[in-house]
Amino acid sequence: MQKTTGYSQARTFDLIITSMLIALVFVATILLNIKLPITANGGLVHLGTAVLFISSILFGPKKGAIAGAVGMGLFDLVSGWTLWAPFTILTRGLQGYIVGKIAWTNGRKGSSFALNLFATIISIPFMLGGYYICEAVLFSSWILPAASIPGNIVQNVVGLCVAIPICVVLKKIPYFK
Repeated sequence: MQKTTGYSQARTFDLIITSMLIALVFVATILLNIKLPITANGGLVHLGTAVLFISSILFGPKKGAIAGAVGMGLFDLVSGWTLWAPFTILTRGLQGYIVGKIAWTNGRKGSSFALNLFATIISIPFMLGGYYICEAVLFSSWILPAASIPGNIVQNVVGLCVAIPICVVLKKIPYFK
């Protein structure tokens, strides 16, 4: 019988947390979404963005990036948005990383309300730009993607408005301090 080490227990726990965050992003994206009628190619507002922000603020850039990329990438694969999956993986992974990296600067670990708010706001142009470039490539047009920008802004603002207060409350729990 192999003896379990502290290192392997920590790695297992880390894997479990990351997997749960991926699942939470996926479920919040697939179950809590509204398709917007404002663009020809659809557009979706969902709470997966809020969970991406929460994951990044509470658990840092690596877990935030993985949760956002894999959780929303899986959503794209299983819900008819398959063409978008590679772009979602890149764009949402980058967004989660940016939020976590800023929120965790100088050892803060997401404890600063102002820095968390700043991190989420700073990540939004990267998400908008990523999807804009994606759509420009897919539709061979630099004009058509502009129609998706309002919906993407709404999605991020809703995510921010949900995530920041939740993080304030969760940061009062000893586990997240």
